[in-house]
Amino acid sequence: MLSSAAVSTSLQIIVALGLLNVWLVRARASTAYRGGSAQSLKEEFATYGLPEWSFYAVGALKIGSAVLLIVGIWVPALIRPPALIVAVLMVGALAMHAKVKDSPTKFLPALLMLLMCVAIILLQ
Repeated sequence: MLSSAAVSTSLQIIVALGLLNVWLVRARASTAYRGGSAQSLKEEFATYGLPEWSFYAVGALKIGSAVLLIVGIWVPALIRPPALIVAVLMVGALAMHAKVKDSPTKFLPALLMLLMCVAIILLQ
């Protein structure tokens, strides 16, 4: 049986690598999960009607949170704040998908990320 610490650490790694993948590796790539008909992450923010600065602010928050979740493996006091930040951002992402009437499939990554962050918080 896995300990709660092992589960939390696993989720931290999954969330962190997922965020870094989306924001640093695939930001300019088209995916099946982009909002509306956006072909890149920046276009997705425009599709939602968000100002350009929000793209950079959310990106900084998500990349910073990913780094803190990884560092939190060794410094547990750092785990809850970034998990909470990402959870709040995922609620916003779900709202944006709903705003543009995306199919439920496009909601899935944000929903899973939200659930993993809630689990991380509860396991601390």
